[in-house]
Amino acid sequence: MSEALETPVSRRLASVKNIIIVLSGKGGVGKSSSAVQLALSLLNLSPTTRVGLLDLDLTGPSLPRMVGLDLPGASVHQSSSGWVPVYVDQGRRLGLMSIGFLLKDRGDSVVWRGPKKDGMIRQFLSEVRWGDLDYLVIDTPPGTSDEHISLLTHLHPLFTPTSERPTTPSSVLITTPQTTALNDTVKSLSFTRKLALPVLGLVENMAGYVCPCCGEISDAFGRGGGENMAQQNGIHFLGRVPIDTVLVGLLDAVSKGEVPGAAINEEVAEGSINGQADFPLLERYHQTTSSKVWAGITSGVVEGIQKRREDIKARLEESTTASAQ
Repeated sequence: MSEALETPVSRRLASVKNIIIVLSGKGGVGKSSSAVQLALSLLNLSPTTRVGLLDLDLTGPSLPRMVGLDLPGASVHQSSSGWVPVYVDQGRRLGLMSIGFLLKDRGDSVVWRGPKKDGMIRQFLSEVRWGDLDYLVIDTPPGTSDEHISLLTHLHPLFTPTSERPTTPSSVLITTPQTTALNDTVKSLSFTRKLALPVLGLVENMAGYVCPCCGEISDAFGRGGGENMAQQNGIHFLGRVPIDTVLVGLLDAVSKGEVPGAAINEEVAEGSINGQADFPLLERYHQTTSSKVWAGITSGVVEGIQKRREDIKARLEESTTASAQ
């Protein structure tokens, strides 16, 4: 295999072990909330797991509100080695970078053409000081637009695995069961294949509604469409996520500031943690049904990453052996 090209992006992300890109063909399928739940579920893998969340939905940044960081004090700090992300918890296990932190007024619209978006994405990838991360979860806008092309262009050097880094960025597709969403998800899948972006699997979101009174399940948006699509296209079906009223209530409370994030940067945190690692959002999330469903989905994601890593290692060893003969 050829040597990996070194760029400012590849140097900055060298300390990130795994990159997961969250995609959806259509808006309104719960992609951003799925990205947040994936990040929270990854944190549950180990008490030392560190995760980064990168919000690339430049015209509709919603992640700060979803993790309780839609606060005046939540802002990005410039250090000598780059931008410091805003941390959701005092233990600095979950960091977030979003254009929402850079707006003077959180209600301001972002009206940018492609080149301006490309420049912002390049800065996010090359100038954010994540430190050592186990996972970087990237939330993208719906569809296949400038942001996706820019993202994969700047990540291109990381698609050449090496013996030191036997992995590449991969993706997860989010859809709902109805035909309209599935048709657009097929287009996203086509996009990943054209650009050789590996797909770890597909999640069928909003698949059923559990009545909080009687427990009866109603398939408001249909059922099984995502699983059928996965089977037809030869990709892994990661799981089905029902509408969880407890999760909806939690996200509403978070967006209102009732479950605030820590809103700290690394430099401030160094002298102010005092061994405390409160994480109200994660603690409340554990009480939802969705957390149990996403635990299984996350296991499938991690297994897919590990399998890809093993396959890449095997190919690298074969290439090394062949070149030595």
